[in-house]
Amino acid sequence: MTISIWRYSHLFLAVFSAIFIFITTITGIVLAFEPVSNKMQPYAVSNANELSIAKTLQTLLNEYDEVLTIHIDKNSFVEASVITKQGKNETFYINPFTGKKIGDLIKKKPVFEFATNLHRSLFLKSTGRFLVGLFSFFLFLITITGIKLVLKRQGGFKRFFSKVIKEDFEQYYHVLLGRYALIPIAIITLTGIYLSLEKFDLLPSDKLIHTVLDYNSNSKAIKIQDFEIFKSTSLDQLKTLEFPFSEDEEDYFILNLSNKELYINQYTGNIVSIGEKPLVALVSNASMILHTGQGTIIWALILLVSCFAILFFMYSGFTITLKRKKDTTKIKNKYHKDEVDYVILIGSETGHSQRFAKQFFEAFCAENYTVYIDQLNNYSTYKQVKHLIVFTSTYGEGEAPSNAIKFEKLLESVKQEQQIKYSVVGFGSLMYPDFCKYAILVDALLEKHPQFVRNLPLIKINNQSFDAFKSWVKQWNDCIGQDLKIQLTKPVVNRKRLKDFKVVYNSGCNSDDTFLLQLKLSKKLKFQSGDLLAFYPEEDNIERLYSVGKIDNTILLSVKRHELGVCSKQLSILEQNSMIKANIKRNIDFHFPDYAEEVIMIANGTGIAPFLGMINENTIDIKTHLFWGGRTQESFQLYSELIDKALKAEYLNSFHMAYSQEQEHKVYVQDLLKEEQDMVCNVLNKEGVIMICGSVAMQNGVLDILDTITKAKLKQPLSVFENNEQIKTDCY
Repeated sequence: MTISIWRYSHLFLAVFSAIFIFITTITGIVLAFEPVSNKMQPYAVSNANELSIAKTLQTLLNEYDEVLTIHIDKNSFVEASVITKQGKNETFYINPFTGKKIGDLIKKKPVFEFATNLHRSLFLKSTGRFLVGLFSFFLFLITITGIKLVLKRQGGFKRFFSKVIKEDFEQYYHVLLGRYALIPIAIITLTGIYLSLEKFDLLPSDKLIHTVLDYNSNSKAIKIQDFEIFKSTSLDQLKTLEFPFSEDEEDYFILNLSNKELYINQYTGNIVSIGEKPLVALVSNASMILHTGQGTIIWALILLVSCFAILFFMYSGFTITLKRKKDTTKIKNKYHKDEVDYVILIGSETGHSQRFAKQFFEAFCAENYTVYIDQLNNYSTYKQVKHLIVFTSTYGEGEAPSNAIKFEKLLESVKQEQQIKYSVVGFGSLMYPDFCKYAILVDALLEKHPQFVRNLPLIKINNQSFDAFKSWVKQWNDCIGQDLKIQLTKPVVNRKRLKDFKVVYNSGCNSDDTFLLQLKLSKKLKFQSGDLLAFYPEEDNIERLYSVGKIDNTILLSVKRHELGVCSKQLSILEQNSMIKANIKRNIDFHFPDYAEEVIMIANGTGIAPFLGMINENTIDIKTHLFWGGRTQESFQLYSELIDKALKAEYLNSFHMAYSQEQEHKVYVQDLLKEEQDMVCNVLNKEGVIMICGSVAMQNGVLDILDTITKAKLKQPLSVFENNEQIKTDCY
């Protein structure tokens, strides 16, 4: 079954059920407060397990003329129905240790009465109960399809709780909250369905069948408090105890426990018969508790949060759908496919890849080139096309996006009349193990095809990086001899929400055009080394993220100045005491693992910044090693003072450097790791953590060598340690 079927099923059920789910969720929120309100009443009895039913009865019989029933309600309050010494029949909460009345029975408040009736039947009686049960089932299906979509997105069950890539607010929290809320929501829906079936008598009978026991009918009469069953049963096991209605020996005490019901001779205390409660009755009781939260504050609060989560899912789900529809709106072509020189084909699940393709398409149109744009599923013959450009994302575990699933078969069957040059641009995230896997497949298929010739090597763009995309456009222009200009629609940035940072220090650029920048926030703000600092240059408003190190409550950045880099050029010329606006973004998946026994940090170039802060904060004697790669010894001078200080303070146990431009044979950090294979294996064996920060190329090389080491030395692939969250990466 393709991912589109799961997605459309998820969407259809959500749209079809929206009104009913909204009503039941709102009433569910109201009703979640009822068990919390009840449990807050001062009628709870502690140490009920230390008090037997016999002692409770003795206390009550001394206090009242007659006892009719004792009941433990859902809140574990002890409720007694008695005849007082004044001859009045009353029911109230008691203290079983003293027998004294401690409060009147809790009456259901009108707001809860109203919400309950609306929640159960929508005020439509049996029809309403049926509809509530039906839409509970639909919500359950929505939950199942939601779980399936998260599994696909994250790359399998083992990565279900791994880091979620933030594309936008609604998408990010729809997935993030979904992973935690889907299970409680599934429980709510299943128990709701079960209770609906129970109301319509569609479940097996829950009637108790009693088994009569043999007993000595000549036993002597004894006092109630001396009954063995009452003496051996603690009060916390009791559900209800009903006293006989008359003095007739055929009238029994009825003792209702959690899993059985006993008939007890009112004179001898002999157990006359036992009725084991059927599974249906036990499940019904559990379903009621799980669905309503009766008797437990914690579960009631979980239900409350889950209901709010459902409301958020409704909002975010429909918002995502509308955005996706907007982003995937068909682009109008000016020319027919058989009269163009350039064809752009798109594979996009969420619309983000199409946005880049559209910008490229519009750049062609601005220069009056004949160009045609379409989906990969519509691949066809193109009579005079010279260049094919494919923009595609990857979905789930290396799968094709829904609008590209037909491409592989079409490529085999469709015959082109001429040779065509091709280029493939892949979009994805390095946080997923199958980064740009489908783009790699498309590139390989075109390479093998006799009618296609590669124009540019496959490019993989991480996290929709516009800078990486512009770099590829420049390569395209150089290769083709064109001058296409990408017109970017500036994102809207609310600058009032940005924080003011003061420049404390700017080292100035070294020979590598790299510099250190130290910033201080005007107001106190919690952050950690490994968090991200987001800048939004006014020229394009595009977010630029830099990993930060925390040094004496200041932010340390290591930045490489790029000639075409809008943000890096602005940062490089900042003077001491000048101000700049930015935002701190939490990056909890890349904080120093203070739970680990040993840590290896691997970086190249400016990727060292967060590690400088982490080392500075390592005051709890965690054994730490740093591997760093730079161009020359001069490149290291920016960081030498901080590294020397950490080594002297023993915050850093070892430091390993690799220089790629110091000798004829280039040395990289992965070469250092080969030399320290035993250290790597020892750290992983001790459940230590390896952290990687820097360039994507360095990360790929490091992961490859680590995989080789673990397979050779530890007889396990690196993925085992990645799934154990022993490998943390933050590369761009």
